[in-house]
Amino acid sequence: MTMQETEKKQEPYILPDATTLKVHSAMKENVDNLVSLFKVLSDPVRIRILKALHISELCVCVLVETTDYKHSALSYHLKLLKDAELVDSRRDKNFQIYYLTEPGEKMLRAIESSFKKEI
Repeated sequence: MTMQETEKKQEPYILPDATTLKVHSAMKENVDNLVSLFKVLSDPVRIRILKALHISELCVCVLVETTDYKHSALSYHLKLLKDAELVDSRRDKNFQIYYLTEPGEKMLRAIESSFKKEI
């Protein structure tokens, strides 16, 4: 039997109508927010910031001391994390203290568990 004969005799792949409708719906769904979130999470510096904030609430000054990054660079990354609602901050005297939000905690746990690492 030739390859063409085999291809002709194969039955078509058929999905139930309900499944086909769900697939069409999923493919048309607006995923801009999800794409934006993945863009925020695509930078190793931001993942490291999330991991550090999982340990403790921190001001930018501590992150500057523990890395080779400048204050302005870390502030930029923190702003992106804050805009994505993974991080928030509060004022404590002269310091802006950053901490993980509940979605930030969940996201970090999901990332870590998907790679089977404990935090």
